[in-house]
Amino acid sequence: MQAARYATRAGPFRCAAPHRRGGDNGRVSTTKPLPSTDRAGAARLRAALLAADFTADGLLDLLGAPAYAALARSETVPAVRATRGDGALETLVRLFLLQDALPHDRVAKALPLEQAVAQGWLTDDGEQVRATVDVRPYGGPGGEDWFIVSDLGCAVGGAGGIGSKDEGVVLGVGGASTTLAGITVRRPLDSALDLGTGSGIQALHAAQHATRVTATDLNPRALRITALTLALSDAPEADLREGSLFEPVADETYDLIVSNPPFVISPGARLTYRDGGMGGDDLCRTLVQQAGERLNEGGYAQFLANWQHVEGEDWTERLRSWVPRGCDAWIVQREVQDITQYAELWLRDAGDHRSDPAAYAARYDAWLDEFEARKTKAVGFGWITLRKNAEAAQPSVTVEEWPHPVEQPLGEVVEAHFTRLDHLRAHDDAALLAGHFRLAEGVVQEQVGLPGAEDPEHVVLRQHRGMRRATKVDTIGAGFAGVCDGSMSAGRILDAIAQLVGEDPVLLRDRTPAQIRMLVEQGFLEPA
Repeated sequence: MQAARYATRAGPFRCAAPHRRGGDNGRVSTTKPLPSTDRAGAARLRAALLAADFTADGLLDLLGAPAYAALARSETVPAVRATRGDGALETLVRLFLLQDALPHDRVAKALPLEQAVAQGWLTDDGEQVRATVDVRPYGGPGGEDWFIVSDLGCAVGGAGGIGSKDEGVVLGVGGASTTLAGITVRRPLDSALDLGTGSGIQALHAAQHATRVTATDLNPRALRITALTLALSDAPEADLREGSLFEPVADETYDLIVSNPPFVISPGARLTYRDGGMGGDDLCRTLVQQAGERLNEGGYAQFLANWQHVEGEDWTERLRSWVPRGCDAWIVQREVQDITQYAELWLRDAGDHRSDPAAYAARYDAWLDEFEARKTKAVGFGWITLRKNAEAAQPSVTVEEWPHPVEQPLGEVVEAHFTRLDHLRAHDDAALLAGHFRLAEGVVQEQVGLPGAEDPEHVVLRQHRGMRRATKVDTIGAGFAGVCDGSMSAGRILDAIAQLVGEDPVLLRDRTPAQIRMLVEQGFLEPA
């Protein structure tokens, strides 16, 4: 499966996924009108966009790689220079991506103007036309041409801030939401839940392989925008429900649950799309703990989350305590920030660095007060995957740190991880040695040692695919992995190695299964 293609104006930013608890602070204040969710009207607009090649690939061809990449850094000048022409594609880039006001006649050449205005996609004062929402081309994993709708000026965030202080603003697709889409297990299934749907990107992906998709959000504006994203992308409609966390789907279960929640650990709840409104990392913990009872047997729940590193506490044990009963789990910490870095990141995300210096300092101070009160020394960010496995006598819970580059998409890698663990759980050492294994695709061996030395100081196996792990092995482990092609049992391979190196085969069989298990668990070896 190919990685998704997305035309954006910013680098790292967060997808809207508001769903915190209700009350006055949970209500949105956005009053800007949104287009009609009429699917026939969206189909006409979609046809016009495609006719003009307003797609991820079309934009790359028009702008060229440097200007296209500049959009990903929130720099628009190269794109402005590349769209000086008056063709239909240049017009759409100016209208929807750069959000310029354009002459009535120019827009009419590119779009069914009267219909687009009547349906609320555009406003027209008779001379100039403006977009009412941000529309971004997004390339699906199967080559689909999709479009992501968000609030104006809010398709991007990152270092420059989202450009809006409106509590109920709905952002577009960013690094976090494309990461979640990439790690999600993709297989045909009956039901999927996108919890905190925001602009609808997870629901859009789920609609390609799930018969029934439910999308929830505390923000009713986000539900309207999700409907627009699905309609403009010619995707099946989702069951849209308003509410917090699992409240809208009480007593229902699903084969897949995905969520890019408002995971930011912050004092208060200023921005619905990012601030969960619960203390510390309680929202992420609650979401994970409640997901188990919402999953069908064999189903997956996959989240992005932040968690506290608390003084005197092992962060891995903190996360292990989140895993619900009856579920296997794989939790990967991708990044850790100290509390000052974290506060600065999210103050900039809200654009507070451009506000009054005294107000900025006060908010910064409040953030540090919050962390001090909770004895938080750092904040971790990563992925959490649960798999419902109520029949297992002992659940498998893996919590690890892996900050290194990976190869997206990882959905197949995630599913294979749990399949391998099932195999290891079902085979004792004797059964393991009777089994057959294959070296995984893309694994290479590296040897490190002094020049001219007879033997290397150590041997490293490295993956060039998936998680791109590297692990140190001894010469027995390296030799074993190199021979594994599925034709011989593990025990016979060890017997041959023992004879070659002059070791006792019984002792070698006794001490090697632990290393085999490690290589299987980490994906270097696969059961044949």
